[in-house]
Amino acid sequence: MAPGIPDEFFIRGQVPMTKEEVRAVTLAKGKLFPEAIVYDLGSGTGSIAIEAALLAPRGRVYAYERNPEAVSLIKQNRDRFEVTNLEILCKEAPQGLEELPKAHTVFIGGSGGRLREILAKSLAKLQPKGRIVLNAITLETLQTGLAFAREENLKVEAVTLSVSRLEEIGKSHWWKALNPINIITLIKEE
Repeated sequence: MAPGIPDEFFIRGQVPMTKEEVRAVTLAKGKLFPEAIVYDLGSGTGSIAIEAALLAPRGRVYAYERNPEAVSLIKQNRDRFEVTNLEILCKEAPQGLEELPKAHTVFIGGSGGRLREILAKSLAKLQPKGRIVLNAITLETLQTGLAFAREENLKVEAVTLSVSRLEEIGKSHWWKALNPINIITLIKEE
């Protein structure tokens, strides 16, 4: 299965969701494999967690989300996609990460203002050659991720993704832009 399930397949409500094109690139940067152990911190609707679980069918995905409404949506999406290797934790990251098995990939979508702490605890739980993939909308999140990588001597890959979708307006078409996003991958080389 290739990443990039259409957005409309997910149950959303008012909870933010990583859009299809951004999700596909984010998952590609995670370098998942069938037995991967994955954390999705700040999971929102669970779109990253659901696709990660489908890409790692013999692995385990842990979706962290502090918003009860979002947790309900993740559960509904888990059931909709019949995913059995996804554990949903109604917690604020990084609470309880020390109890989980070591991860091959950590996706960070939201941090609730605790990004540095989440990065540090995620790195401590990362397997050798593991990856932290951080989606950053703000310049401050980008700066924090890059500064953390420098301090911890991590290899960094970063891309900025700007997506526009064609929309029909009457008899014409126009490009409607989504928010640009920075996708930062921190790689533990040991």
